[in-house]
Amino acid sequence: MEDTYQVIVVGAGFAGVAAAKELGRKGIRVLLIDSNSYHQFQPLLYQVATSQIGVSAIARPLRSVFRRLSSVRVLTAKVSSVDVHQKSVTTADGRVWRAEILVIAVGAVPNFFNTPGAEEFAYPLYSVTDATRLGSGLTRLLDQADRSPDAAVDVVVVGGGPTGVETAGAMAENVKYVVGKYFSPELAARCRVHLVDMVPSVLNVFSPKSQKYAAEHLQKVGVQLHMGLGVTEVRADGVKLADESFVPARIVVWAGGLKAGDLIAGSGLTQGRGGRIDVQPDLTAPDVEGVYVIGDAANITDSTGAKLPQLGSVAQQAGKWAASNIIADLNGDARKPFHYVDKGYMAMVGRGAAVAELGRKRLQLQGPFAFLSWLLVHLALLSGTQQKVRALFSWLNGYLLHSPAQVVVSGPFEKESDPPAAGNP
Repeated sequence: MEDTYQVIVVGAGFAGVAAAKELGRKGIRVLLIDSNSYHQFQPLLYQVATSQIGVSAIARPLRSVFRRLSSVRVLTAKVSSVDVHQKSVTTADGRVWRAEILVIAVGAVPNFFNTPGAEEFAYPLYSVTDATRLGSGLTRLLDQADRSPDAAVDVVVVGGGPTGVETAGAMAENVKYVVGKYFSPELAARCRVHLVDMVPSVLNVFSPKSQKYAAEHLQKVGVQLHMGLGVTEVRADGVKLADESFVPARIVVWAGGLKAGDLIAGSGLTQGRGGRIDVQPDLTAPDVEGVYVIGDAANITDSTGAKLPQLGSVAQQAGKWAASNIIADLNGDARKPFHYVDKGYMAMVGRGAAVAELGRKRLQLQGPFAFLSWLLVHLALLSGTQQKVRALFSWLNGYLLHSPAQVVVSGPFEKESDPPAAGNP
């Protein structure tokens, strides 16, 4: 059985949702397919994992997002394959869906860089499932250690980019402000957080000033930095580094990079760096008509030809731009090359501490002003009024009262393979 739409969007991450919204506002008949029924706000996953906010603050039902856009149909289904030449999508139940134009916005998966043991033992942090599993694992480990006076709780975070820095900082502050209060000061003294990366500094894309501030604050709250040392092996009891040293850990968080998933590999499109598709300036896939690739599945360039980073702002802007080009396609008009508005970078380092480099001129902020800017920007970007209210309440409760969001532990402690993330059908 086959159903036909004007546009099929595969993946409901930042890029896919942005594209479907713009098309829906113009009355274009769109089918949006994702394996999950919700849209997740990925930059705050680490806060779910560290009990700073609850899942309901970052996950919004897709049908709620599109309830006023009657031309957009949301389908919760796993995509088994895409045919870029036929502009068709086959779901796991064998049903085929066809469109005039196909938008591939399937996100990415963790890139373990073939590190032995990483996929088996490390916790990725790319989906709501990842975040809740990590949060439950941390809570269970603390419960176990609280019953054993000699037990140490070591956590290693691999990756010194924004996700790794934010996760390590949040975990260290939980030790400082939460573990001692809700467990015992003795247990807090036995908790250690390590941050590891093969590059010599944290936040490599930021300025040296921001890097210095972030490193100093992390160390101030107790994070032990192991910079300039790659991870050569992940084990059940820790990680082995390039200098042959070993860092013990019951929890290893992998924030070391992303790559395109199997759906992209099986699409027949030519893959570039990270397995992603090197798209044309107008965001279309090369060598095939009527196919757009956006978000973390694509290598997107700016007007100078430089590749843009895998950021939510890039994905959202690309989704909107792809939608405008699709409307031009349907009307027989010319497409326009993607123009990215660079809004800069931000990273939370801890309570009252953040770094921000805003705009193309990179206005630099560190400390409380950057922290406040980070809160306001992320609050504004959250999808849905209920999500904004929940996040704001959690932040006020956590940062002022040092009271974490409640974590309910369910299921086994051992890491298991994860289902696809939102945006990863």
